[in-house]
Amino acid sequence: MNFRFFAVIFVCFNFTAEMIPQSTLINVSSISSEFSYEIRYATSNNFIGEALYNCSVCMLQPEVAEALLNANNYFCERGYRIKLYDCYRPLDVQKKMWAKVPRPTYVANPYGKGSVHNKGAAVDITIETLEGCFLDMGSDYDYFGIEAHIDNYSFSEKILSNRRILFDGMRMFGFNTVRTEWWHFSYKKNWSYPTLNIPLPCEVE
Repeated sequence: MNFRFFAVIFVCFNFTAEMIPQSTLINVSSISSEFSYEIRYATSNNFIGEALYNCSVCMLQPEVAEALLNANNYFCERGYRIKLYDCYRPLDVQKKMWAKVPRPTYVANPYGKGSVHNKGAAVDITIETLEGCFLDMGSDYDYFGIEAHIDNYSFSEKILSNRRILFDGMRMFGFNTVRTEWWHFSYKKNWSYPTLNIPLPCEVE
């Protein structure tokens, strides 16, 4: 299948004392139709309890988008597909999250290094069957508790197997896990991208 490569160019504005360099983010839906979406922060079904995004869109750095596409192709060959919960997140949204839950174990401090999501270099995901059937990972997305920790092995073999499939597949394509969130994957070169505070492209054409 041929995918049209479409880049959305954003010009970044000052949000600190320093000027942020121009960055190019890719709309994942423009390079593949094989992903499933449940962008929770575009709804009230999240730990804040209100919509933080004006639209359900997944924007990533081009290199990260390509790696995610390769990972999804890998999963599809095995009967699964990636469901996207979150991708690029503007820094202002990170500040709202921090104001609600100022716990760096679960929410990155926007006044420090911020989140890798703010760079367009991290994704929150799960996998489901190609028919859209749920795979149990032991907790819901954005559950702040030990049940979400990847070093918690007090689950059934089925849940542990589901997690292994997810972790192994993502690591194969350059994505690293974090201990407290089974759904979070940061691309290995995330340090090389700038922190961004540009809005999501939600304008109606």
